[in-house]
Amino acid sequence: MVKSTLQRLEDQVKEIESGGRTKKTISLLGRAIRYLSYREHSETELRRKLCPYAQSDTDVDATIAKLIEKNYLSTERFAENLVTRKSKSLGINRLVQEMRQHQVDQPTITKHVKDLRQSESQRAFEVWEKKFGQLTKDPKELGKQIRFLASRGFDQEIIYNIVRGKTLDEPS
Repeated sequence: MVKSTLQRLEDQVKEIESGGRTKKTISLLGRAIRYLSYREHSETELRRKLCPYAQSDTDVDATIAKLIEKNYLSTERFAENLVTRKSKSLGINRLVQEMRQHQVDQPTITKHVKDLRQSESQRAFEVWEKKFGQLTKDPKELGKQIRFLASRGFDQEIIYNIVRGKTLDEPS
């Protein structure tokens, strides 16, 4: 049956007068699983997202404990995912900063730093080449290139090698 415009307006007025639509509430566990289905989250990040919907901190603690027990939430997987997503454009310093911000444990950070060190200069060169692509003698432009790479978290020695035009194979 098709409702007339008048009937739809009357329904909307009743809805407004009754306090709005009744929202279907999602359990804390359901909400957490939905967040984790989009991408990996750190425990700290997930806790921050769940707190506004929880009755108490113990509810959030219990939900997170259940997620860890079922291996839906993993710090190791989160760190691996973060490194995979951001290592193409960020240096080790910035990645370590982000992992610490998410309270990833030190052994996990050390493991990923060890893996990233080998490709640091190549990644820095690719980021520089994509943004600038050519060497410069102009001090303003040189400073801009150095600041750009430093803001991305690349090592100072690697930055200076790149802006001086040294190849990746040459020693410092």
